[in-house]
Amino acid sequence: MEILVCVKRVPDTSENEIEINSDGSDIERDDLVYSVNEWDNYAVEEAIQIRDNVGGSVTVVTVGDEEDEEVLRREMAMGADNGILISDDAFEGSDGKGIASILKAEIEKGKYDLIMTGAQADAGAGQVGGMLAAMMDLPYASLVNSIDIIDDKKIKAGREVEGGNQEMNEIDLPCVLSIQTGINEPRYVGIRGIRKVASVEIPVHGASDLGIDASSVGENGAKVKRLDYYLPDLGEGAEMLEGSTDEIVEKMIELLKSKGGIK
Repeated sequence: MEILVCVKRVPDTSENEIEINSDGSDIERDDLVYSVNEWDNYAVEEAIQIRDNVGGSVTVVTVGDEEDEEVLRREMAMGADNGILISDDAFEGSDGKGIASILKAEIEKGKYDLIMTGAQADAGAGQVGGMLAAMMDLPYASLVNSIDIIDDKKIKAGREVEGGNQEMNEIDLPCVLSIQTGINEPRYVGIRGIRKVASVEIPVHGASDLGIDASSVGENGAKVKRLDYYLPDLGEGAEMLEGSTDEIVEKMIELLKSKGGIK
């Protein structure tokens, strides 16, 4: 099975204190520590496990610049077979649709049975996977937290839905899946694996390589534009309730009544 996983390099929130820049147009990116998007990491692990079980190969792809190559090498050290960097100045400022159209052009250059994205990657919008599937007219499932391979033409995918319920779907291949965290436990990447892929050549594809009209992507082609970043005003501090369980419950009821939450 030929599997493509779309990955993204993002600021590591556990290693950084995120601040808004002076004009409110973005976060301060100088000196940030970056890592692969958490949801994408689960998608790559799932792809590797599927390949190990049924054969085939795993390719990881990202849209970015030369610094984004590090996440491709990290996922290749994890076990992915190939990496592709999609990079062009024309792509800067692309919105979700632009990114999806860039990925579509790359995917159409190959022949993939299964395409995966993280459930959350594109600045938290969670839109690229669905847009990509729609553009390619492929079956799609989001928030996938289990995958079973039926045969070379069908899979069974479990989805996390409201109320903690699980929805099971039989899906024809090829298809696009957005992977939820918790589907597996991503493996540890050791220094030996990183060294092994350090000198592997990673192809770089630009707009001309993919046959993309530069005016249809990037800032000029974006239909959604970011206007502002801001931190919400802080409210008053939380009120800590003390006492026995019964006393706390009684106080909580009184508070809810006083705030109009219950009558």
